[in-house]
Order: sequence, then structure tokens, then C-alpha cells
Amino acid sequence: MTKIQHMVLFHFKDETSQQTIDQLFAELEALKTLCPGVLHYAGGEYSSPEGLNGSFSHGFMMTFDSEENRNIYLPHPEHERVKALIIPHLENVVAFDCMDHS
Repeated sequence: MTKIQHMVLFHFKDETSQQTIDQLFAELEALKTLCPGVLHYAGGEYSSPEGLNGSFSHGFMMTFDSEENRNIYLPHPEHERVKALIIPHLENVVAFDCMDHS
């Protein structure tokens, strides 16, 4: 079965506090136990010395065991609840999914 990598990059509004960002990332991490098929979660602040992040300061990645479970996750009530918490704090967001053939 082909795994799916789900990557999301955030540009938080300037007025969003670090405490709020930390709380939002705790909510994101909890999704791995609330939604089926999440094999791995990693997320946090941009840390590369390359400086190629554009305006995005934070991001996360989830690995799903299948496209089917990714498709269940997207409209899942817990995912929608966390999205509703995050969106008011964002200046910009990018979501990018790809197949993982490893």
C-alpha cells in the first residue's frame, strides 16, 4: 500500500503569540491518535540555514498509511475542529500531499 505524505506550511499573523502557536501545535499532534491511519507526525518552527522558506515560519508533516485514510482525515470532525482553531491566526498557508513509494 502506498503511503501519503501530508505537508502543511504556516505563516502566522504577527500578533499570534508563541503560547498560541505552541497550543495549536499540541492540537495538531493530538490528531495522530484521533484520526485513523496516521503513522507519523512531526512539526514545528522552520530550522534550516538555507533561508528558502519564503514567509512560512512553521510547518508539519503527517504520514498516512494509505490514500484512503488521508481522505478520511481531511473531512474528519477533529481535523475540521483544529483547522477552525488555526485559520484565524494565519496570514498564509500551503498544503501539499504526495505519495511515498519507499
